[in-house]
Amino acid sequence: MTETSGGASSTNGNGNGNGTGNGSTAGRGDVGEPASPARDPYVVKGLAAEKVAPTFPKPARNPFPIFGQPEIGTTPRSRGHRESEPRRPEWLKIQLDTGENFKNVRKMVDGLNLHTVCQEARCPNIYECWSDRTATFMIFGDTCTRHCTFCAISRAKEGLPLDPAEPRNVANAIAHLELAHAVITSVNRDDLADGGASHFAETIREARERNPECRIEVLIPDFCGNWDALRTVLDAEPHVLNHNTETVQRLYPKVRPDADYRQSLRLLEIAAGDKAKRAMYTKSGLMLGLGETRAEVRRTLEDLRAVDCDIVTMGQYLSPSRKHLGVEKYYTPAEFDELREEGLALGFKFVESGPLVRSSYHARRHAEGARES
Repeated sequence: MTETSGGASSTNGNGNGNGTGNGSTAGRGDVGEPASPARDPYVVKGLAAEKVAPTFPKPARNPFPIFGQPEIGTTPRSRGHRESEPRRPEWLKIQLDTGENFKNVRKMVDGLNLHTVCQEARCPNIYECWSDRTATFMIFGDTCTRHCTFCAISRAKEGLPLDPAEPRNVANAIAHLELAHAVITSVNRDDLADGGASHFAETIREARERNPECRIEVLIPDFCGNWDALRTVLDAEPHVLNHNTETVQRLYPKVRPDADYRQSLRLLEIAAGDKAKRAMYTKSGLMLGLGETRAEVRRTLEDLRAVDCDIVTMGQYLSPSRKHLGVEKYYTPAEFDELREEGLALGFKFVESGPLVRSSYHARRHAEGARES
């Protein structure tokens, strides 16, 4: 998918994987729930997000198959043996807040038959974002056609038919929450002729028409290098075009076996060529902790600047389950601060770098920071 970052990038053109952010969904006021007794938020230490999140969908099938193969954790694409994985540090605590705003956003998601990357990718920021009445919309359904070994999203050779009401429902959700900045992402749909580009463009147009004051950010897949499909999305005029590189070039065969590092850079380069006439920013994101070196991270940042990428996000990879790729290293907050300074020195207009950063997390701040630079 498009960014999940170890539970959003990617999805991203990535299993948006790991990632979270700003987007959202609209309401169903006639659905009632018994009032829960008030209680203080609590902290869960050292647990994977899916162990504590009450809203992650329960898949009807095993969400981790590689077509015709055993589960990811038993294939060469994954570490398989995770006993040596470092213990999750204290700075990766998750603050839980399931108050009324959180419940209302959940009802809106269900009521409009929408999907959010917050749920599907098991993002650790779901409590903060939903309590702030924001979410990142995931279109094309909840099934991806790729095998990224970091991503929690369900997968299959083919997804369900696209919902023709989805663009309108996303636009209505944005209006209901009165969003100033909305993020729309998707799973990969390599089974569709244009990779879903026309549906993506229609969603952008519906969102802009219904919400003319709202900035629309999209986190897109690579469309298998179909640049006509990319231009279909660009012609709908999103304000921010995000495509996550996710990791360094050396790790692509292990982390994103169906993607190509240079192809992702070429996508961003083509999009950057349209920035002047469209008043648009380009953006990409990296997950860290998969076994990359600092020198490789630096080279990836240089490659992104070479294709005139404006905004970059860097966050800690968190393995969604024991069946997924393991964590090789937990970066400290100080290391993320150093990487932010490196990125700014390279000329990025805005750099978001921190342990729980995902490509859509604080997305409004990213765009505003880029404009002010």
